[in-house]
Amino acid sequence: MGIGPLQSFIMEMQMEAANTRKMLATVPFEHSDFKPHEKSMSLGRLATHIAEISGWTNTIIGADELDFAAREFKPYTATSVDDLLALQDSKVAAAIACLEGCTEADLYKTWTLRHGDHVFFTLPKIAVLRSFSYSHLFHHRGQLSVYLRLINVAVPGMYGPTADAPMMGAPKAAEAN
Repeated sequence: MGIGPLQSFIMEMQMEAANTRKMLATVPFEHSDFKPHEKSMSLGRLATHIAEISGWTNTIIGADELDFAAREFKPYTATSVDDLLALQDSKVAAAIACLEGCTEADLYKTWTLRHGDHVFFTLPKIAVLRSFSYSHLFHHRGQLSVYLRLINVAVPGMYGPTADAPMMGAPKAAEAN
C-alpha cells in the first residue's frame, strides 16, 4: 500500500527537525538583539519562533480553529542555545506524538484561522500542516540563514553543501577529472 500522508508528515518532520536543529545550534545569543532591518524580528526572537513552529501541529490537529481574539499569546524567550534546542526538541516530540495519535480522516477535517469575525482562511488540516506549519518553518529558517551570514556565523548545510559546509567526501575540482 505504501506510505500514507501521516507517515510522510512524520518522516518529513523528523528530517526537517534535524536540519532545523543544526541551524539553531549555531545561533550566537550574544547577538540575540541583532536585526538586519528595523522592521525585522531580532535574531533571538526569530530563532525562538522557529523552535516553536513544530508545536503548531498540535494546535492544528487538536482543534478545528485558532482564534487570535480568543487567546492571549505570550511568546517564549529562549536565553541560550541549550534552551532553544530543548524548546525545539520538546515541540517536535509533541508534534510527532500528536501525528501518531491521529487518523488520516483527521487530516481532511477543516481548520480555520481567524481573529474574531475576520476569517483568514479555512482549509483541510492536511493543507494547513503543509502551509502554516512546514512551509512557514522553511521560510523562517531561510531568514535565519541570512541573519547568520550577515553576522559571519557559518551556515550549516540543509540539503547539500554551503560555502561554509562543503559536501563531505566530494572530490576536489582537480580530482573530478
